[in-house]
Amino acid sequence: MATDTLASPATLSHTKTRVLKNFIDGEWVDSSTGQTFEDHNPADTRDVVGIFQRSNRADVNAAVEAAKRAFAKWRLVPAPRRAEIVFRAAEILIERKEECARDMTREMGKVLAETRGDVQEAIDAAYYNAGEGRRLFGPTVPSEMPNKFAMAVRQPIGVCGMITPWNFPMAIASWKLLPAVVCGNTCVIKPAQDTPLSTFNLVRALVDAGLPKGVINIVTGFGAEVGTPLAEHPDVRAISLTGSSVVGRIVGGIAAQSFKHCSLELGGKNPMIVLDDANLDLAIEGGLWGAFGTTGQRCTATSRIIVQKGVYREFVERYVDRAKKLKVGNGLDESVQMGPAINAKQLETDLSYVEIGRNEGAKLVCGGNRLDKGEYQYGWFMEPTVFTDVDPKMRIAQEEIFGPVVSIISCDGLEDAIEIANNIEYGLSSALYTKDVNKAFSAIRDLYAGITYINAPTIGAEVHLPFGGTKATGNGHREGGIGAIDFYTEWKSVYVDYSDKLQKAQIDRVD
Repeated sequence: MATDTLASPATLSHTKTRVLKNFIDGEWVDSSTGQTFEDHNPADTRDVVGIFQRSNRADVNAAVEAAKRAFAKWRLVPAPRRAEIVFRAAEILIERKEECARDMTREMGKVLAETRGDVQEAIDAAYYNAGEGRRLFGPTVPSEMPNKFAMAVRQPIGVCGMITPWNFPMAIASWKLLPAVVCGNTCVIKPAQDTPLSTFNLVRALVDAGLPKGVINIVTGFGAEVGTPLAEHPDVRAISLTGSSVVGRIVGGIAAQSFKHCSLELGGKNPMIVLDDANLDLAIEGGLWGAFGTTGQRCTATSRIIVQKGVYREFVERYVDRAKKLKVGNGLDESVQMGPAINAKQLETDLSYVEIGRNEGAKLVCGGNRLDKGEYQYGWFMEPTVFTDVDPKMRIAQEEIFGPVVSIISCDGLEDAIEIANNIEYGLSSALYTKDVNKAFSAIRDLYAGITYINAPTIGAEVHLPFGGTKATGNGHREGGIGAIDFYTEWKSVYVDYSDKLQKAQIDRVD
């Protein structure tokens, strides 16, 4: 078995099994447990993408201690200098984009077009946050007293912990790591055990760009063994999680005990509304991409399509016909349009909801079956699945499935559609297809979600706007854009009195 200390991705061969170590204090180190786990290709489980460290609390402690030491120096590096390193990392990722995308398709399963987009999102996030290094704006305001100056400045928090998911293994890691380091924080990241390699590829680009040791540390492993100790550690002053609402409640509760900053980006059950006046060709394209892109494994996936009755029948017929023709397979094949589920457990969940939908009385008009013959026999594949005649209160229309299962619901008009869309525990993304600008702006106002698209599906967020949702989708913080800068900084208000006398603010006021 070959051991690899993570050379440049371009030099790594798929003919050997890579053993990747934790990255702590600028060094590649074995876990203190001496245990490892395998990262398998979900399209072909015979393919071992890499062997990673199965870490524990001791490894987390070592990583946090390294980050704490690094913070003492990193916070004093001028923000524009910190940002220049991030900018150089973007340039490196451009050179390695194809290698990183292929690594990601092997470990995550989504098609190459999507993994190239995932890497590109990390590049975009790097460029955006590099620009923030020369801003990090704070307000200056007039003082209520003479000869006194008042302003607010941003300052870093300290050591930040990140727990990232498997569906966007480089993009979401970049959403967290890049603004954190530009703001002057240091980091310990636990990537999802299904997709750790993409986080390694991102961090390697940062290290090659000149990031000092200890600023970013990677500890691989499982939630209870790594994620929980990371959230509990007293020297971790902020924790950011993207994951399920179940895990979010656990992490949020842990963070509250020590008053850590805590950002939770959790589930979604996202509606796409199609009105009678919509461009149906566009709506069908958007609905297919929103529902089956990434095999439906996005928190923003279009899992509910709410169609006005005047076009319901035509929309369903055309949508189902297109869904049946989607090519499913190994994402390394450029002609494939939908890859596998991430693992056996997720596939089991997807198939269980097919049975739930049937039992609830919804009409299964497309898919619903596992694909396990021939080229599919070694992967976690499922047909694109469509239910019609769905009641909005059915479980398949209320609960997050995180798979290629979409529910189509009829509505009377915009008001009825918005009521259906909002009657859910989540509030992440939403979409409306219409040619009526008045209805578009009404939907923008009335859809209770963190994101609303007009004439586009519920997926496709850009890095320079805040990303996140309402209700059970999270705890109110945002990733991306200025939302990330707000989370990874603390405000300090500064008063400079140059009057050379004691001024007692409101007490000294004379009316």
